[in-house]
Amino acid sequence: MIARVHRARTIGPLIARIAAAAAGGYGIAALLSVAVLALPISKPQAVLTGQLASFAVCAAVVIWVFAARSALRAWIGLVVVAAVLAPLAWFAS
Repeated sequence: MIARVHRARTIGPLIARIAAAAAGGYGIAALLSVAVLALPISKPQAVLTGQLASFAVCAAVVIWVFAARSALRAWIGLVVVAAVLAPLAWFAS
């Protein structure tokens, strides 16, 4: 019985971090790749920059999610970054 409780306490935060890494990495990378279009450079160069940067950002988000102190802090950090990038992406599109 104690083993089941311990397993539930360790599996829950891990699943939350995996979901944050997958959804947050994709979401932040997508927002960044669109927000780059707001830069004062040519559109083809902005598209290429956004595509290349999205891979690095996605990897960085995954690393950061698992380095955060808790799954809640990871989700809060993702929401804050998305809140900053969303208006830029909306303005660019």
